[in-house]
Amino acid sequence: MPRPTPRKTPRQRAAPPVPPTAPSKELQVFDNPAPERDYVIRFDVPEFTCLCPLTGQPDFAHFTIEIVADQLCVELKSLKLYFWSYRNEGAFHERVTNTILDDLVAAIRPRFLRIHADWFVRGGIRTFVTVEHRKKGWQPAPRVELPAG
Repeated sequence: MPRPTPRKTPRQRAAPPVPPTAPSKELQVFDNPAPERDYVIRFDVPEFTCLCPLTGQPDFAHFTIEIVADQLCVELKSLKLYFWSYRNEGAFHERVTNTILDDLVAAIRPRFLRIHADWFVRGGIRTFVTVEHRKKGWQPAPRVELPAG
């Protein structure tokens, strides 16, 4: 009777002494490569997590961020680490959404910024929070409607 083949176990990777990345409230920026024109930068953040300030239970949200940059843009990795920094913080949905808008506006001073937060169902209620910033005096160009087909 053949001997059974020994079962291989996955090789364990040692954890680094210092994690290569960590949550951070610091938003890094870079120069807008096309400041002469209005264009929309859209970020989709489907896995946001923070804590309910009353129960300590996790709250989950899907954020959509639309930006018309002026002179600066937000760097993507720093935005990821910024969102990660909320994971263990307790905050109400409205406060978190408005704070994120305020922090992005302070970092990049955009022409326009809109955040739409779709907070998942808690206690049978789904919450949507939408906040906007518009630079004083900025007006979007009129929408161009193109013929279909």
